[in-house]
Amino acid sequence: MNLLVTGSAGFIGSAFVRMLLGKPMSSSVLPQVSQGDRIVSLDLLTYAGTLENLKPIESDPRHQFVKGDIADPKLVRDLVREYRIDTIVNFAAESHVDRSIAGAGPFVHTNVLGTVNLLDISRENNLKFVQVSTDEVYGSLGETGTFIETTPLAPNSPYSASKAAADCFVRSYHETHKIWCVTTRCSNNYGPYQFPEKFLPLSITNLMRNKKIPLYGTGKNIRDWLHVEDHCEGIWLALTKGKSGEIYNFGGFGEKKNIDVAYEVLAAFSRKPDEGLDFVADRKGHDWRYSMDSTKAQNELGWKPRWSFEDGLKSTLDWYKSNIAWWESKIPRR
Repeated sequence: MNLLVTGSAGFIGSAFVRMLLGKPMSSSVLPQVSQGDRIVSLDLLTYAGTLENLKPIESDPRHQFVKGDIADPKLVRDLVREYRIDTIVNFAAESHVDRSIAGAGPFVHTNVLGTVNLLDISRENNLKFVQVSTDEVYGSLGETGTFIETTPLAPNSPYSASKAAADCFVRSYHETHKIWCVTTRCSNNYGPYQFPEKFLPLSITNLMRNKKIPLYGTGKNIRDWLHVEDHCEGIWLALTKGKSGEIYNFGGFGEKKNIDVAYEVLAAFSRKPDEGLDFVADRKGHDWRYSMDSTKAQNELGWKPRWSFEDGLKSTLDWYKSNIAWWESKIPRR
C-alpha cells in the first residue's frame, strides 16, 4: 500500500502517520504498515502544522514528507505518479471555528476546493479515498438524542459548512464516478501535539503560565471526547475493512460539559474554580451539544476506543508538561 496522507503535519494527521509507522503514544498493539509500504506526507505547514509533529518518524525509510497545497493539481498528480500512490487519506483542513467566523475564505479553499482536487485525481487514477470529517457537520443537539450516520447535515459555522460541503462532494463522486471512498466523522479529539488554540491544550498551557481557562458563555456546552489514537485506529479500520460509499462515526463515549472538563484540569493543577476560570462572551452560533453513536463502527469494523477520558487526560497533561518548548513556540507573542 502506498498512501498519500494529506494534512500529515497537523494534530490528527501526524498521529495517524506516527501510529502506522510504529510510534504511537500508548503501548497497545495498534495498526502498522509493512516494510514494503510507503507513506507520503503532504502538508502546507500553515500555522497549525509543524514538522516537529513528525520528528519521531523522520528517519523511517517508509516515510517521505512533501510541503505543498492539496488544491495544487500538478503537485498532487506528480506525487501520485512518482510514488505510485494507491490511497489518499485526507486530513488536510482549516479547522478552527473562531477563525472561520472571522473569515471563511481559507476554509473554502482547503476544505472544499482542496478536497475536490483530491477527488478528481482519485477518479483519474482509480485511487481509494478516505475523507476525515467531523461531528460538527450534523449541527447541534439538545439535551437528548445522538448523531447517527444518516442524521441530516445541518452545519452552523463556516468551518462545519465547509466540511459538510466536502463530505457531499465525496458522496457525489462515489455515486457519479464510482470511486472507492469512505467518510469518517469524529467527536472532539484530544491528545499530544494538539495546537494550543484548542480548548483542552489551551486550558493546560494557560494554567502552566498562571493564566485562567477561558469558557464560552456558561461553560455548559457538551462535547464527546475521543482520544486521537482511538480516532486514528478507527480511520485505519474504515480504510481496510470499510465498505465503499459508507460513513462511519467515531465517538469517545465521554460526553462532558466544558466546565466539567475545566474542573478536571484545574484539579490536576490543584487550582480552585473561582481562581482558575474566565467566563467570556459566547461564540457566535455556538453548538450546544454533540453526541456520537458509534454502533456502526463497532459492528462493521470491530472498533472500540482503548482510552478512557481519565487515562487520556492524564497522559495528555503529562505530555504538555514534558514538552514545554513545543507548545511555547506555538503561542503568539504579545
